[in-house]
Amino acid sequence: MINGQRVIDSHCHIYPDKIALRAAEGTGKFYEFSPAGNGTLAGLIEDGTAVGIDHFVVQSVATTPHQVRSINEFIANAVAADSRLTGLGTLHPDSEDIAADFAHLCELGLKGVKLHPDIQRFKIDDYRCLKIYELCEAAGLPILLHTGDSRFDFSNPNRVLPILKIYTELTVIGAHLGGWSVWDEAEKTLADLPNFYVDCSSCMPFIDHMRVRDIIRRYGARRVLFGTDYPMFLPSKELPDFLALGLTDEETRLILHDNACRLYHITD
Repeated sequence: MINGQRVIDSHCHIYPDKIALRAAEGTGKFYEFSPAGNGTLAGLIEDGTAVGIDHFVVQSVATTPHQVRSINEFIANAVAADSRLTGLGTLHPDSEDIAADFAHLCELGLKGVKLHPDIQRFKIDDYRCLKIYELCEAAGLPILLHTGDSRFDFSNPNRVLPILKIYTELTVIGAHLGGWSVWDEAEKTLADLPNFYVDCSSCMPFIDHMRVRDIIRRYGARRVLFGTDYPMFLPSKELPDFLALGLTDEETRLILHDNACRLYHITD
């Protein structure tokens, strides 16, 4: 809690302790920099609570279809053991039975779906993914979607736009202000789509902070969530940087707390 304001970190990756550091380093290698954290839940909680974060939305990503259920069970078990956590599940477009995987995810009580097209190696508008969007739209389950990478053409704004226009009742949260490393293109292409939200994770280390503030205001504070992308970055660095952006008290409350509560049905 910061000045009486409860704080939610809406974008956190965690892994089983035995593989956490290796998994974090693997993601860091993909992005060509070293992760700041070790990828464990304990590491997240210790660093986040020290700076006043009260709640964490945790997730992981299945790089192959056979990982989907074990990852979702790991996340669900972590959530069941700690009331400070809300969990998102994962799906994979190459699964033999996406509907069954989705039903299992829902039975576990997970509150949304995390997809990472660049790591999972699929284009957002690929036909293989349409079943995922249909299921999430029908169930009212939001998708936290990695968006943007100038090195690839899996998750850039041109791939996101048709999905938002077809699945107009689907809530999509575009990580990294809608387009990591393609922020200008994302803002221009996606900011006016009412079913598209963004989080601010993995942005402040790369772009001018006043530019971050301008992008947030372009989307509107009611469509922005605070996130750190732990273990890539630490809450103890990301939260102070966010608080220094100079946003109003209302904007800060919406981004740090209210929007995540509304989208993920978090009660506190």
